[in-house]
Amino acid sequence: MRAIILGAGLGGLLCGAKLSKAGYDVEIFERLPIIGGRFANLEYRGFKLSTGALHMIPHGSRGPLARMLREVGASVTIIDSNPMAVIRMDTGQDIEFRDFKKQLPLTKSVKLGTILAMSAKFKPKSDISFKEWTLKYFDDIFLLKLADSFCGWSLSMQAKDVPAREVLDIIDNMHRYSGSGVPLGGCSGVTGALLDVIRSNGGRVHTRSCVDRIITDKDLAVGISVNGRVIDADIVISNIGHPETSRMYECKDKQYLERIKKIKPSKGIKICLSSDEPLIGHCGVLFTPFTERINGLNEVTNADPSLAPQGKHLTMSHQAVISDDLNLEINLGLRDLKRLFPDKKYEVLLVQSYSNGWPVNRASSGSDIGNKTPIGNLYVVGDGAKGRGGIEVEGVALGVMNVMNEMGIR
Repeated sequence: MRAIILGAGLGGLLCGAKLSKAGYDVEIFERLPIIGGRFANLEYRGFKLSTGALHMIPHGSRGPLARMLREVGASVTIIDSNPMAVIRMDTGQDIEFRDFKKQLPLTKSVKLGTILAMSAKFKPKSDISFKEWTLKYFDDIFLLKLADSFCGWSLSMQAKDVPAREVLDIIDNMHRYSGSGVPLGGCSGVTGALLDVIRSNGGRVHTRSCVDRIITDKDLAVGISVNGRVIDADIVISNIGHPETSRMYECKDKQYLERIKKIKPSKGIKICLSSDEPLIGHCGVLFTPFTERINGLNEVTNADPSLAPQGKHLTMSHQAVISDDLNLEINLGLRDLKRLFPDKKYEVLLVQSYSNGWPVNRASSGSDIGNKTPIGNLYVVGDGAKGRGGIEVEGVALGVMNVMNEMGIR
């Protein structure tokens, strides 16, 4: 059985590793000169920055991505964060994330604990936003700010734009899998290990190779065309999102085309900092609910010093883009950093923005329509087709698991 995969991002590589291990003849075609997409390292002045995502796996060594890496035999070491996360309060004090309920009045704290323990009962059936849901049960400014900080860091969205059901599914997964971790070697430590697995199982990855079209016959995917050359396939998996995939063949399913029109990408900004001394002092997430723009930061060199030159530290901040003025958004983020670290010396290495053709996610949480297409044997994976309740790369892994289950591969 031959499997053709469009795109060598994380989703495509996970599929390639899983299918090649299951005995499929795998070929992956990537238009860029590198693999990994928005989950790859970017070498800059001796630092290992990243092309997109932070050097972070949201559920560390216990989550869906780590599980898939173990299943396919990818050699990846994940350093779990301790503490999992902290919150920078408006006083400048840091509290552990697990203790945030102590900041609430006793009645609200007890109520929140009850709701989180019985989250299935409180999940709305409507598309009510997480902000609306929070206001429904709590009238608390701190919880609203924390909701925006968490959604901005994990989803590059504001709480008002995320369905409450999705966030409650994410909270369930946090209880199930626990907190974050840093892969040794950064993003490329993961994608490079997956490439090794694919090649060791006889799979091929072609960079600088742009697929012209997906070939269909009687509503089945039967191959692709690359630079005019036709390659037959028993299964085609796309890592480029539903809208782009639909343009690769003559899609006549009007209902599907209407659904994908509603897909909205998420936009974000990452600021990379260099310092001689630690800015945070641990590798967990620092949530910042009282800033103007920055939602969270990670100081990844506390887990893997090799991500920076000797004696240097690498800190990455992330923020959702909430206006159309990108320069304003960046300047507000830079101003937040000065307020967060008023007495510390650091250098801004790089400011990276993610939108349009290079977004944080091709489908923002809540606009994702799953992994299936109207065409048999054609599936979509990656950040444009994540699994429910999956934060970033964990959602990518959950989406790949859904496709493998659909194909009968365990």
